[in-house]
Amino acid sequence: MPPAHRVFGVTGWKNAGKTTLLARLVTELTGRGLVVSTVKHAHHSFDIDREGTDSWQHRRAGSKETVLVSNRRWAIMHELGDDAEPPMEEVLAKMAPCDLVLIEGYKRQAHDKIEVIRDNSRVDAPRWPEDSTIVAVASDRPPDGCELPCFSPDDIAAIANFIVAHTGLARSKIHVAE
Repeated sequence: MPPAHRVFGVTGWKNAGKTTLLARLVTELTGRGLVVSTVKHAHHSFDIDREGTDSWQHRRAGSKETVLVSNRRWAIMHELGDDAEPPMEEVLAKMAPCDLVLIEGYKRQAHDKIEVIRDNSRVDAPRWPEDSTIVAVASDRPPDGCELPCFSPDDIAAIANFIVAHTGLARSKIHVAE
């Protein structure tokens, strides 16, 4: 039986191009017929609502969860208050079934990831030498001494093929591009 959600992460330092790579992978993989969902972990407070809206007023009044529904989409906003941030597994458990969940962030979690290293990104040391959950690298130049699969960040088809094979989707569906 396949896992509840197949997951694969995109990690890297700030401004490395994680979001751009993830968005291009979603386009590529959905174009192959896969159902892809995403999780973005933020290190800061955020809000998807605007002051003054009806839903904002509901939340400000103390609603623990506020659900917005339209004919195009729906969203649940859950106020944590003093509760701890939920673990990634709890977030995944709330998601609808899909073929693959691509995760941006949660770099210290145990799921497999590709590390994005760009010349214009932070100069902090790459994580791949010390982090066994990094199984591939997307970089402008292959890092010295890296024995992991290395891809150009612009070779989206090859990265998608790697993810499909690595997550076992290739065994359950035929989605490897020629």
